[in-house]
Amino acid sequence: MGWEINRKNIGIYIKFRLIFYLTYNDLPSGIFSSQVIDVVKFFNTELNVKTKLISFISIRNYLSNRKKIKNQLPESIVLPMFPGVHRWRRNVFLLTLISLIKKPDAIIGRSVLATQLAMILRNNNRTKKVIYDGRGAIKEEWKEYKVVKNAKLLERIFNLEKEAVLSSDFQIAVSKQLVNYWKREFNYEKINHVIIPCTLNKVYENVIISPDKIKQSRYLIGLNNEDIAFIYSGSVAGWQSFNLLYGFIKTLLLDNKNIKLIFLAAKDNNIHKLEQEFKGRVFCFHVKPNEVPEYLLAADYGLLIRENTVTNQVASPVKFAEYLYCGLPVIISEKIGDYSDFVEKNGCGYIIKDNVQYIIKIKKVSLEEKEKCFNLANIYYSKNAYINVESYKKLINFSLS
Repeated sequence: MGWEINRKNIGIYIKFRLIFYLTYNDLPSGIFSSQVIDVVKFFNTELNVKTKLISFISIRNYLSNRKKIKNQLPESIVLPMFPGVHRWRRNVFLLTLISLIKKPDAIIGRSVLATQLAMILRNNNRTKKVIYDGRGAIKEEWKEYKVVKNAKLLERIFNLEKEAVLSSDFQIAVSKQLVNYWKREFNYEKINHVIIPCTLNKVYENVIISPDKIKQSRYLIGLNNEDIAFIYSGSVAGWQSFNLLYGFIKTLLLDNKNIKLIFLAAKDNNIHKLEQEFKGRVFCFHVKPNEVPEYLLAADYGLLIRENTVTNQVASPVKFAEYLYCGLPVIISEKIGDYSDFVEKNGCGYIIKDNVQYIIKIKKVSLEEKEKCFNLANIYYSKNAYINVESYKKLINFSLS
């Protein structure tokens, strides 16, 4: 299970040292809560390291989004971005003012542009060390999924990303495959990095795998004992490869009348099409982040089917950890970050290859299988997991040394 942290093991009791966790153009969301808010709280409470969130967000809906962040983390500093992502450098002035007051010893940048801002401060002696928190292959993501449309910024992103990776003092990668990407693209040769996957939202700490809890969740959705439930949690936007998911799940629905499909997403035309095609067997619930675990508990399998792009090859989908933690073996595409190999190595799901017929006769998942998945998530994807705590300790010791 999880590892109980002994703060004496951290080796850092420097009362007046400070780390900034800097985000740029990241809006509040479920991912922001689990991968930003919860991480900052974890640093402060569990690792005993004073860490302050500095978040630059768009002036569009600034006040409402600022309120959402402050409600979760009142001591955070939420600032309006200078209009236009391509004008990112102009945010240095506000960041410098905050740094003059707070005097951070290190800045963790949760993106290429956040890290670039942090490196400007380091070069001006406003902080000592900069840590690049690498969330993916940014150049490829921008190109493959048209994340940014500004032509000048698109032309520069390769060099900006390369500099963030090579010129930062320390690096965090969400997967081993991301480090391999850095080696191929940027001739990365450093060993001074850690790999920390996207870890679980704090709300999952209350999950209990038991027959009563599972029965209660299945009743909530309207599933009977014979139903074999597949669940898809998350966006159904284009980059999430809905067409691949549709092709896979349609075959299953046609083959076995006991199979049901659940979406935890905002309903769109694609979901509506499936609902009409398989009436009474496809359900869609748009739930709050803290309600997701209860719905996941009702299912037998979690779906993580994505197209073969560089973005997905280096990714760390937090949904993978959430599925496992709720006892769900994962139906996953090939070459999804480190996780397709993880499924094969640990026997906690199925990898979808060109021929998917071998899982058509899939069966209900036993309680023992669910407990196995839950235990794997505890060992590898909890912030308190021993392997992740060791990585955090290495990061912190470097940042404040």
